[in-house]
Amino acid sequence: MDQAISRHAQAASAGTSDGPAYQSGFGNEFATEALPGALPVGQNSPQRAPYGLYAEQISGTAFTAPRAANRRTWCYRIRPGAVHEPFYRIDNGRVASTFDAPATPPNQLRWNPLPIPERPTDFVDGLVTMAGQGDPAAMSGCGIHMYLANLSMRDRFFYNADGEMLLVPQQGRLRLATEMGRLEVAPLEIAVVPRGVRFRVELPDGASRGYVCENYGALFRLPDLGPLGSNGLANPRDFLAPVAAYEDREGDFELTAKFLGNLWSARIGHSPLDVVAWHGNYTPYKYDLRRFNTIGSISFDHPDPSIFLVLQAPSDTPGVDTIDFVIFPPRILAMEHTFRPPWYHRNVASEFMGLIHGVYDAKAEGFVPGGASLHNCFTGHGPDAETYARAVQADTSKPQYIRDTMAFMFETRLPIRPTRFALEASELQADYARCWQGLAKHFDPDRP
Repeated sequence: MDQAISRHAQAASAGTSDGPAYQSGFGNEFATEALPGALPVGQNSPQRAPYGLYAEQISGTAFTAPRAANRRTWCYRIRPGAVHEPFYRIDNGRVASTFDAPATPPNQLRWNPLPIPERPTDFVDGLVTMAGQGDPAAMSGCGIHMYLANLSMRDRFFYNADGEMLLVPQQGRLRLATEMGRLEVAPLEIAVVPRGVRFRVELPDGASRGYVCENYGALFRLPDLGPLGSNGLANPRDFLAPVAAYEDREGDFELTAKFLGNLWSARIGHSPLDVVAWHGNYTPYKYDLRRFNTIGSISFDHPDPSIFLVLQAPSDTPGVDTIDFVIFPPRILAMEHTFRPPWYHRNVASEFMGLIHGVYDAKAEGFVPGGASLHNCFTGHGPDAETYARAVQADTSKPQYIRDTMAFMFETRLPIRPTRFALEASELQADYARCWQGLAKHFDPDRP
């Protein structure tokens, strides 16, 4: 850890010698300072801020958004965010925000894991866009990416002006150094970096791979619980935000931005992670998926997968989200006289799935950790033939324990368009549809 990073911080959750400290809660009004007295008292923008710092507000929503939805953070930093040289276009690599492949097929699609490059590749250079829909300029839709990296970012910093980034590590930890402080995120955890917040990605375990959902629209929030009551699903206290930890470094650094679908670069003579104190509710955060309080049936039938909803990005239509982040964690299935795997279905929504760990209970083979699948709107899908055969013969008088697994889904209300790269990749499984071809005809009009 850089000697110029202050370790002095206020925290609701103490850190350890191996990791950072955190503050607990989702969407809270946090206040944290890495030097005593760095936070002004009683006002946001004093004539002279403590320690000779600059006051700067980062607004993630409109100034006039309702109080419950308003997101902003006041930062007290060594230099304002405007201090850098002009941006110039750089190669986008395999990053895209326009999804203009010649045609999006209605087929079921599935990919093997993309390989981590052999050449040195950091998080930004290792981003690969797989699919998406909408438009960041219209602040609607999402981009779906993989990241494939083996090199820590040291003197390079990144921010995404197009959308907030939901990071889902599958292999290797991510150490996120952000303007608001540090987060360490391992497989089976997630992190969200807000739109416009600058950060650097370090790889403490070396090679790393994972998934990214880039949300162009309304910010992710926790879903309402309705008849469940006041508890269940993802609990707010389990979300962790960083505490202030600043860098005071000077040198020849690079600031990379994603703006309107393109990558841009600017020279910057200091680390932009120089926030000594901050207060507000627009901050990166992390969450351990193993703390999800899973809800399920204890009588009969398989409830809708909305019971597995962790985060949602609402749309302007009540009850309809632009993005749902859903997980399929370890759980107990107790419903009797029931086909226990997910039933066969065709949805108005579109589903991009990934597997972090273990085996997904609806697919006996072919869907492996680091892989992905896409089932677009009204494309039929469900358990493969082997899973079906096993499930209809299972003894449902006894509970079934599903252990050692973690799958997830980015679900959207609009069709998801794969990129040209994704449709032409050698990792696309040409024989995926065969997993359903063994579903035999069992109909007999003489046997009810």
